[in-house]
Amino acid sequence: MTDKNTAERLYSFITGDEDARVCKDIPEEACHYQPRNFFAYLGGNLLGKVADEIASAKLVIPWIFGALGVPTILTGFLVPIREAGKLLPQMVIAAVIRQMPRRKGVWIAGAVLSALSLFGMALAAGISEGIAAGVAIIAMLILFSLAEGLCSVSAKDVLGKTISKSRRGRLMGLSAGISGIAVLAIGILMGTRQLEQYGVGVFSGLLIAGGILWLLGAISFACIAETPGATSGGGNALQVALQQLSILRSDKPFRHFVIARALLLAIALAPPFYVLLAQQTANADLKGLGLLIISNGLAASISAPFWGRLGDRSSRSVMAIGATGAGILGVFTFTATIAQWHWATGTFGMAIIFFLLNIMHGGLRLGRKVYLVDMSTTDNRAAYVAISNTLIGVIMLLGGLLGLIGDILGAAPTIMLLAILSFCAGAYAYGLPEVSDPN
Repeated sequence: MTDKNTAERLYSFITGDEDARVCKDIPEEACHYQPRNFFAYLGGNLLGKVADEIASAKLVIPWIFGALGVPTILTGFLVPIREAGKLLPQMVIAAVIRQMPRRKGVWIAGAVLSALSLFGMALAAGISEGIAAGVAIIAMLILFSLAEGLCSVSAKDVLGKTISKSRRGRLMGLSAGISGIAVLAIGILMGTRQLEQYGVGVFSGLLIAGGILWLLGAISFACIAETPGATSGGGNALQVALQQLSILRSDKPFRHFVIARALLLAIALAPPFYVLLAQQTANADLKGLGLLIISNGLAASISAPFWGRLGDRSSRSVMAIGATGAGILGVFTFTATIAQWHWATGTFGMAIIFFLLNIMHGGLRLGRKVYLVDMSTTDNRAAYVAISNTLIGVIMLLGGLLGLIGDILGAAPTIMLLAILSFCAGAYAYGLPEVSDPN
C-alpha cells in the first residue's frame, strides 16, 4: 500500500467519503489532491494552535510578567495588543494577498515570523526583568500578532480553495481536538510538577517550544497543493481596502454576520474575568494556572469533534448554542459568587466553570469560522475575512473598557453583564440565514 493510498483511506475514514475525490465548490484540479491537502492543512493548523496556546496573552504571558516583576500597567496591554494587532491590519493585508494567485506562502511567512517572535520573547525573559523585559516582550507580541494576521487572512482562503464544503468543519474540529489534548498535557505538567524552582526558565522553554512548533507547521503547510486563484481586487492596498468597506452596505447577509460576530465578543472578552475571579477565590500559584490550562485542553479535545460535525450541518446553530450556553454559565457564576457557594467558586469549581466556558467559546469560534467560509465564494472570501476581522479588531479595543467596569463593579458583576450580552448574541446568531450544506 502506498503512502498516497494510506492518506486516501484515512481521509475516507475521517470524513465518511467513499470517494476521497468527492468535491463541492472547489476547483476541479484541487479534487485530486484533497486527501493530501486535508492532512497538510491539518498539520499546519494543529501545530499553530498549540503554539498559540503556549503563548496565550490571557494566561501564560501575564504569569511571565508576574515572575519578571513587570509593572501591572504593561500587563493590561497584553490582550488588546494580541487581538487588535492580529485583526486590525487584515483589510490592507487582504488587498495585497489578492494579487497572489497562490496564497499558502503568506501563511508560511506568518508562521516563520511567529516563531521568531516567540524566540525573541524567550530571550527577553531569560536575560532581562522588570520594565525592560515587559517592553521587549510586548514588542515581540506586536510582531507575533501581526504575523498571525497573515496566517488568519490566508488560512481561510487556502481552506476554501483546497477543502470541499461540508468537510471544513470536520477538519477544524479535528485540529482543535488534537491541539486540545496537547494543551492538556502541558497543563498536567504544570499542575502536577514542582516547577517554581526553575523560575522563568519554565516559561522560556515553553516559548521556545512554541516557536519550534510554528516552524514545523510551516513545513506541513508547504505540502499543500494549491491551484491558482482569482487575483481581482489587487492594486493599491489602502485604496482597495477602503473600497471593500462598501461590501458592508451592499451585502446584507455579510453585514448581519459582522453584527453577530460583534455581539459574540461578549464571550471572547469573558475569560480574563473568570481568571480574575479564580485568582480571588482559588489557588493563584503555578498549579492553579495548570488547572486552568488543563480545563482549556479538556474542553477543546472533548467538544471540538462534536462542534465540527454540528458545524457542517448548521454553523449558525453552533454559534447560537455556544453563546446561549455561555450566558447560562455567566448567570450561574454570578449567582454562585454572590451566594458564596464555595463548592462552585473554589479551585476545582472554578476549573470546571472555566472548562464549560471554553467548550462554549470553542463552539462559537468554530461556528463563525465555518459560517464565514461557507457563505463566501472564492472571489470574495479574502475580503470577507479581512473586513470582518478589521472591524472586530476595532471593537475589541473598545471592549477593553470593560476593564474599567471590572475595576468599579468587580469580576462577578462584569461576568453577569457579559452573560446578558451573550444571550443577545445567541438570539441574533440564530436569526442568521442558514448557509451550511448538511449532505
